[in-house]
Amino acid sequence: MGRIRKPPRVRYQLFLPEDLSHRFEALAAEPGASKSAILTDALTAWLSREAVSELEHRFSGRLDRMSMALGRIERDGQVLLESLALFVRYELMVQAPLPDADEASRAVGRDRFNAFVTRVGEAMASGRRTLGTSSIGGGKS
Repeated sequence: MGRIRKPPRVRYQLFLPEDLSHRFEALAAEPGASKSAILTDALTAWLSREAVSELEHRFSGRLDRMSMALGRIERDGQVLLESLALFVRYELMVQAPLPDADEASRAVGRDRFNAFVTRVGEAMASGRRTLGTSSIGGGKS
């Protein structure tokens, strides 16, 4: 029957501070523990941590830039929402309500609203930005 071969091992001689040595001996004295296994696990964990630190170092700049970009997007969204809220509030305060019998004015209002929604849909579909352009009166942006 074939014998399972263990991977080759290298012997090291270590010098530990006395207090650490006592703790190490106590840990190795537990059932199923061995000094080699403890040191192998500890060194593997240490080297793995170093690899994670290297990845973090490598990608931290990129992640920082992405975080700043997301922060700007969030800020811009808040500015837009606040601007819209103030505009709607202003319009509701300035515009007089229409009388119930004024169906012609209500029809004009519905048509204007539908044109507004259509314009927003077109702008979103085309990717053009209205903000910062001089086309307030419905011209091409």
